[in-house]
Amino acid sequence: MVSAGLQGIISVMEPSSTILIVDDDREIRTLLADYLETNGYRPLCAADGVAMWKMLDEARPDLIVLDLNLPGEDGLTLCRKLRANSTLPVIMLTARSEPLDRILGLEMGADDYLPKPFEPRELLARIRSVLRRSHAMPSNSAADKAQQMRFSGWTLDLTARHLLNPDGLVIMLSGAEFRLLKVFLEHPNRVLNRDQLLNLTQGRDADPFDRSIDIQISRLRQKLGEDARLPQIIKTVRNGGYVLAGQVSVEPSA
Repeated sequence: MVSAGLQGIISVMEPSSTILIVDDDREIRTLLADYLETNGYRPLCAADGVAMWKMLDEARPDLIVLDLNLPGEDGLTLCRKLRANSTLPVIMLTARSEPLDRILGLEMGADDYLPKPFEPRELLARIRSVLRRSHAMPSNSAADKAQQMRFSGWTLDLTARHLLNPDGLVIMLSGAEFRLLKVFLEHPNRVLNRDQLLNLTQGRDADPFDRSIDIQISRLRQKLGEDARLPQIIKTVRNGGYVLAGQVSVEPSA
């Protein structure tokens, strides 16, 4: 259940962003839709995965608020399928008593997570933060003079927001993975600790039990084909953090 207190202060936000709420609890859908609409967003609602895919065919939301526990295909499965061909931002709603679900949500490519019960204002803040980061990325437009960042035979395309392996094959990245890799490429050969990485990618500080950065780095290493025991690109520095080793070149897009 969403905790009480739906009174919020209306403030400046991304204009008229569309938010798709996927939750099988009618009360939560209604409360969140009303709250988001009051704060200037266009809410859409779906009760399960079938309705979510139908909504995605009919509309173009800017972000999905996705509950983990859904009838039929659960939120983890839906997020994994969505990530196969889309970078649409996802905020996962998870049960506070099940931290493993939050870890799995990040592993499936969610951009952020929020445990239930939660304050609607907290979700609103997370939505604004994720949208702000998403909108700050270069748009996929031929008119944009975007750039590519090359490293260790790999290429990060800042326009298409995907990764190209040394053979030129496209590797899809979630929004969180894209931001994290871009931060590493902007600070090559510099050790960055978890707090720095979380602040640079999500604009917030880590709590003592926050392992989201570690999970995202693990996913990046998998996509880079790294040996988890002896990574060569994103290395672990004992008691320090992580470092992207090697040279990075920045070039105009082809």
